[in-house]
Amino acid sequence: MHKILSVLILGCVVPVSFAFSQKSRKREEHWRTTDINFLTTYYKQDGNHSAVTGGTGTEDLTVFINSLDVIHHADSLNTFFFNIGMDVITSASTDKIDFIVSSASRRDTRFYAQSGYQHLLKGTQNMYGIKPSFSLESDYLSWGLNFWWSGGNQNQTSNYTVNFQGYIDDLRWGRLSKKFRRPVSLVYPEELRDKKWFDIYMRYSYNLSLEWQHDINKRMRLGLFPGVAIQHGLLSTPFHRVYYKDSLRAVVENLPRNRVKLPFGIQWNTFIGSRTIAKMYYRFYWDDFGITGHTFSLELPIEIFPQLSLTPFSRLYTQQSSRYFKPYKVHLPTEEFYTSDYDLSNFSSFKFGFGITYSPLPKYDLRKWSVRYAHYSRSDGLHFNQISSLFQFEKARKK
Repeated sequence: MHKILSVLILGCVVPVSFAFSQKSRKREEHWRTTDINFLTTYYKQDGNHSAVTGGTGTEDLTVFINSLDVIHHADSLNTFFFNIGMDVITSASTDKIDFIVSSASRRDTRFYAQSGYQHLLKGTQNMYGIKPSFSLESDYLSWGLNFWWSGGNQNQTSNYTVNFQGYIDDLRWGRLSKKFRRPVSLVYPEELRDKKWFDIYMRYSYNLSLEWQHDINKRMRLGLFPGVAIQHGLLSTPFHRVYYKDSLRAVVENLPRNRVKLPFGIQWNTFIGSRTIAKMYYRFYWDDFGITGHTFSLELPIEIFPQLSLTPFSRLYTQQSSRYFKPYKVHLPTEEFYTSDYDLSNFSSFKFGFGITYSPLPKYDLRKWSVRYAHYSRSDGLHFNQISSLFQFEKARKK
């Protein structure tokens, strides 16, 4: 579930450091401005390969996401920001942890908050920022820290960003339980709680991403996005079942305690005529679980008139499966690592949709309103529909 939500959230927002850096450089020193962004999203998913029940069974999932961003530009050099959000999750698949329909595991709530500061070095194009974060759900607590540095040449035709993220996750359940109000234990499937499957409960993730963008000319822009991610600790999901061949009793998913990921992206933006921009993106992904992936995406923002734009988009993804994945009742007891999570399987997916953005006249505090719809389908049968709405307000006053 957490992996799906991460992808969902990342698909709805612009990377914070890049978005802020572009706006901050344009601030006048005698103005203070405050941006307020409110995002609400409805997400509905279904499929028939739930990892909770060993790679078979419903993947029905509904999520309501609400988040609020407050970005305060104290002057042209200093920016402060704060984000808070809550996701309400209803999952028929996690309901199968204890096989009791409409049990406590069917509904969950995730709370998260971030705050940070960004500073532009006076007389330069260089800036740095820091953003601590916090996230809490019934079966995990996560602390994060994001630090970035960005710069560019004097005529602003090239810029770069170095971004580091670190996360510490505690995967024990109990903090939101009225009975305990503290971390108690990992959540195992009901019939497998007669033993302790793991002697660790922490997960550590470190991500380093680089970004370089260059204006080739007035109509074209090129971007390169290499990165590396390292994880160690408990990388298995404790309530995912795996069924061996010719066995009626399940075991708990078991994955290596370390993982290295190497993504590399390239983006090319170019004007098509005077009202349309083609945003083309390719990303290669490799990890030492044996997965390789290829992403191809295209966005075509079209200006209907100055206050209104339409953005159709599409995304194609193909993936080679992890060496640790096998479907329901295919794994053998002799294997050291095993999972029936179809997120690690061989599949292809296609996502398409459109966005509409309306920008009122400058005299209004509402600077922008946008709505975005997406449909996603995967070759293993997983599919979802998602609709998001973003309201962007801005208040400005002299110091």
